[in-house]
Amino acid sequence: MSEANPLDNARKQLKEAQRILGFNDATFDNLMTSRRELAVTIPLQRDDGTEEVLRGFRVQHNFTRGPGKGGVRYAPNVNFDEVRALAMWMTWKCALLDLPYGGAKGGVTVDPTKYSKTELERITRRYTTEISPIIGPEKDIPAPDMGTDSQTMAWMMDTYSLIKGYTVLGVCTGKPVDVGGSLGREESTSLGVAITGLEALKARKIDPTQATGVVQGFGKVGADAARFFHEAGVTIVAVSDVYGAIYHKNGINIPELKKYVAGTGKVVGFPGASPIDPEEMLTLDVDVLVPAAVENVLTGDNAEDIAAPIIVEGANGPTTAAADEVFNRKNKMVVPDILANSGGVLVSYYEWVQSNQAHWWSLQQIHEQQRERMMRAWNDVIKYAQDKDVAYRTAATVLAVERVVNAHRLRGLYP
Repeated sequence: MSEANPLDNARKQLKEAQRILGFNDATFDNLMTSRRELAVTIPLQRDDGTEEVLRGFRVQHNFTRGPGKGGVRYAPNVNFDEVRALAMWMTWKCALLDLPYGGAKGGVTVDPTKYSKTELERITRRYTTEISPIIGPEKDIPAPDMGTDSQTMAWMMDTYSLIKGYTVLGVCTGKPVDVGGSLGREESTSLGVAITGLEALKARKIDPTQATGVVQGFGKVGADAARFFHEAGVTIVAVSDVYGAIYHKNGINIPELKKYVAGTGKVVGFPGASPIDPEEMLTLDVDVLVPAAVENVLTGDNAEDIAAPIIVEGANGPTTAAADEVFNRKNKMVVPDILANSGGVLVSYYEWVQSNQAHWWSLQQIHEQQRERMMRAWNDVIKYAQDKDVAYRTAATVLAVERVVNAHRLRGLYP
């Protein structure tokens, strides 16, 4: 496998956990292998009457600690290995936060920007129908991811409910509040990135009001992460999206940029900011770098040029194993994805609980619970990293894997 394959990075991380924890190769193989994988075809009639066939996936990595949990992404390069890696990272993410879930992930190989809303609805409903035998509130609970949103989840919930013959609010999370969603879910991943990023600045004794930052990706995660950092006093000097990147040495007005993007759909052309090469943006001399777009953006090719002492992974798998080696050698603080962006699955858990109980929490309750739970995980990771003298990623992965291994041993093998 090449460095660009996220499954290769996931395997290397698990191998390091095996070395530290000392479990046998059979346990490694069990943890490395998905419990269930489903590939489906999605025939689609487009608005102009033409037909095409798309490909979809759902991977359920582990059920040892509870039902599968993980997003559904719509992207042109979605493939099985990517979904396998993401599902495995979801297992570790849920275990790190001590949630009663295993890991899962799904996707459709499609560029959502090239399809109408009605076409996306047809894609979603057919995909949901195809995977319906293996999902459900007690089996596997999908959520939004790249290229999907709360509307996608509303369609999924409705389709699954029609199949069952009654409304099943808990089949997925990230839904609109009006159909069983939770307050605070939309910004939960971004808030978690900010909570851990600000703690990282504190650990490095950097005053947030004197700090500078760069955010790669200005979508569901990056936009609100930039807003939360901005509100905490961090000067965000550069941001990017799929169309390009912008820079201002004195900082970008994030609330105004959000308004601009809402109207134009892109950060490029924001008044007062200058264009900058997206790759060059990653190497700016700032205090914190937040890769919040896609996987494999920090690699062996550019790791030596990364100047930021703190990297907070808003995206899943943005740092390859080769880049990690460089960052560890240079004593950079990498807040790993399974901790930094875990706010989304945490509040998804709260939404699942609310949906199943038909009892709804206030936004204040959600934010307080999220902060308390994430700080508990943060402190666990910091303590383990210090006690064992390992990187934060290693500490987070080992803590999570150990919980899954312990649950696996307690449940035993059947038959």
